[in-house]
Amino acid sequence: MASRVVDDDPERAHKHALAASRRAGRVSVVRETVGITSYLTGNFALALRELRTYRRLSGSNDQLPLMVDCERGLGRPDRGLELAGDVDRTSLPVPVQVELAIARSGARLDMGRADLALGELEIAQLNPDVAYSFSPALFDSYAIVLEELGRQEEADTWGERADVAATALAGAGGDDFEDTVVVMEEDLDTPVEEQ
Repeated sequence: MASRVVDDDPERAHKHALAASRRAGRVSVVRETVGITSYLTGNFALALRELRTYRRLSGSNDQLPLMVDCERGLGRPDRGLELAGDVDRTSLPVPVQVELAIARSGARLDMGRADLALGELEIAQLNPDVAYSFSPALFDSYAIVLEELGRQEEADTWGERADVAATALAGAGGDDFEDTVVVMEEDLDTPVEEQ
């Protein structure tokens, strides 16, 4: 039930998840759901606790980016970076690697280190020519850090790329990692030669 209402009513989804946890507290997906709904309702301490339990029960690191973000929400970006450093990023699925790069970048920004935040985002998936489901968020995060560094022109370009990728993905109707859209950019200021 929680998954059906989470987008429209996170509070209600959270109540359903809590009810499920009282009945099935040792089931990893239940703990994951409580963690996610806690995060969505701004209860970062509970979210972190539940996501740690999920990680322990499932052996999965797929919610690590959310855990890093919870530490940020609790005002402890350094702990988030420490937590993220405990895992080999290459062992994670590509979309999770990207989410982790975004979370780590945010933690660096929280600590006033925009230069390091930019480095966190300079990963292979930062490719403006191909759009995956994670590309709009990655491009937008990159634009934010560039703006923080005073590189406004580049920030505007990456912000536009985020919009183009989001529009292309919405038009393709896909949001899975396997769905890709090739983004073609043309310089409209250059005159077209007549044939």
